[in-house]
Amino acid sequence: MKYGMNLLLWSGEITDAQAPLLESLKKMGYDGVEIPTFNLDLNYAALGKLLDSIGLERTAVTVRNEADNPISPDASVRKKGVELNKKTLDCCAAAGVQTLVGPYHSALGFFPGHSRTSDEWKWGVESMRATAEHAGKVNVMLGVEPLNRFEVYFLNAHADAAQFCREVDHPNCRMMYDTFHSNIEEKTIPGAFHAIKDMLCHIHISENDRSTPGFGNVRWKENFDAIRDIGYDGWLVIEAFGLALPELAAATRIWRRMFDNELKLAEDGLAFMKQQVAMRK
Repeated sequence: MKYGMNLLLWSGEITDAQAPLLESLKKMGYDGVEIPTFNLDLNYAALGKLLDSIGLERTAVTVRNEADNPISPDASVRKKGVELNKKTLDCCAAAGVQTLVGPYHSALGFFPGHSRTSDEWKWGVESMRATAEHAGKVNVMLGVEPLNRFEVYFLNAHADAAQFCREVDHPNCRMMYDTFHSNIEEKTIPGAFHAIKDMLCHIHISENDRSTPGFGNVRWKENFDAIRDIGYDGWLVIEAFGLALPELAAATRIWRRMFDNELKLAEDGLAFMKQQVAMRK
C-alpha cells in the first residue's frame, strides 16, 4: 500500500514555494502527494524534479467544466475537453505523475435537468478513449472518478464508472473509488468494491465532512475490510478540504472550519490509514 496526501488542502497550484510543506509531508511518512493540475502553464518538469529531490512520488487531479465538457452535444466542446485532457496528461508526464484522477469525464457542477442519456454515454466513451490513447503514449494511468449526485450527473455509482471504463476498453483507463462519494451513493460498501475490483487503480480516503479521516461518520470498518477482501494494495490518498482557498472552499461547499490545522489533519489521517491497514494484515 502507498499513502498519499492531496495538496488541494493547501493550494490549487503547487510550485517550489510549497517545498517546506512537501518536506514536512515526507517527514511524516507519506509516500507521495496528489498535485492539482488546473493551471496548465506551470512548470511541471521543475515540480517533478523538486518532488524527486524530496523523495515523494506523485499522482494528480483535474476536472472538466461546461466550456470543455467531454459529453456535450456540441462536437467542438467535446473536442476541447479531449484536448485539455491531453494537455493535462502532458503536464503529468513532465512532472512524473503515475495516475491522473478526477471527474474529467464530464463537466463538474453542470446539470441539464435530465438523467444521463445514451448519446452522452456514447460521447463520453469516445472522448475518454481518445484521452486514454494519449495517456498510453505518455505512460500515465487514468483514474476516472465518479462523484455524488450533487456534483455531477453523468457518473455517480462506482459500478457505473467501472462499466464506463470497460467500454472505453484501453489498458490506461481505470477508475478510482472515493469514500466520501460512496457514503452518499452506494447501497453497500462491499458490493461497490466487488463490482469495481477489476477496474480499480486508486482510492481517496475522505471523511463525510471532508475533514480528518476517522473522525466522522464514514463506515470505515466496511471500507477497509472490503479493501482487504479484494486484495487492493495501491494508493490510499487523503482528500480533505478546508478554508485556505476561498474559491475551492466555495466549490466544495466548505462553510466552517472542521479541523485544528492542515498539518495535524495530514498527520492524524496518515496514522489512521496505517492503523486500519495494519489491523487487517
